[in-house]
Amino acid sequence: MGKPAKPRALDETEAMASVKMIRTSPRKLNLVAGLIRGKPVMTAVAELTFCKRRVARDVLKVLQAAIANAENNHQLDVDQLVVARATVGRALVMKRFRARARGRVGRIEKPFSNLVVVVRERAVAFDADAA
Repeated sequence: MGKPAKPRALDETEAMASVKMIRTSPRKLNLVAGLIRGKPVMTAVAELTFCKRRVARDVLKVLQAAIANAENNHQLDVDQLVVARATVGRALVMKRFRARARGRVGRIEKPFSNLVVVVRERAVAFDADAA
């Protein structure tokens, strides 16, 4: 006898993918995540493919994982998907030091970030003229 099943946190029309410990600051990651929020997934994929920022490759991988989850696990239509949320969180910060003049020390912080991407299936508007 195990624990009861945990209820699903997302709607039936949503799918999620996340990654932890991306080696970049949350501030830089949020700039790239802001590029895709609210956009259709095909537009978001194109936007990230040609983005010059290094972290855009990691965001693209997570977005593609969310699309695959929607298609394979939840049977959602890929052509109707929109990026509902792209949430950036703060993970740990590695602290290092660099020797400076006169025996002093310069503190170097190497931050890590978490990213959660949620895609949602758009409701298809029923067109009475087409029927």
